[in-house]
Amino acid sequence: MPLIVNLRHLEKHDATLRGELPVSELDLDPLDEMIRVTRPLRHELVVQLLDGGLLVRGRLRLALACQCVRCLRPFYLELELNAWTRHLPLEGEERVPVVNDCADLTPWVREDMLLEFPRHPLCRPDCPGVEKLKTDQGQKPGGKDQLAPSAWAELDKLKL
Repeated sequence: MPLIVNLRHLEKHDATLRGELPVSELDLDPLDEMIRVTRPLRHELVVQLLDGGLLVRGRLRLALACQCVRCLRPFYLELELNAWTRHLPLEGEERVPVVNDCADLTPWVREDMLLEFPRHPLCRPDCPGVEKLKTDQGQKPGGKDQLAPSAWAELDKLKL
């Protein structure tokens, strides 16, 4: 069920919305294979009429199933907007669509949650990345590791 508020009810008193918004209703598509939304969005919102619009305040929480871009390990990331506030106009070009005296807040919640998604999800800030594999090819007879020359080193030797 989307986040819908009845404007007629808001004329008498503020509305409180608490609960979960299913992933299917959120319609979040991060376009990043390292981030997946698998759990519903939890919300605690207060909506009131203010200056020809809706003032929405509250808390939004969403858990993401991520894969670290450095080490490729899976991890969960909890996005939390504790003091989320949005003023949505009821008049003008950017007005909230109203159908049968009801306004759907879901598109604005979706937009602000997408803005909080990490660009490059990391399991921890100091993640070292994928461990390098040791092979027998780069070892001297004495047993110490020797790095194989890179292709770039060979190109640097060219005198062009």
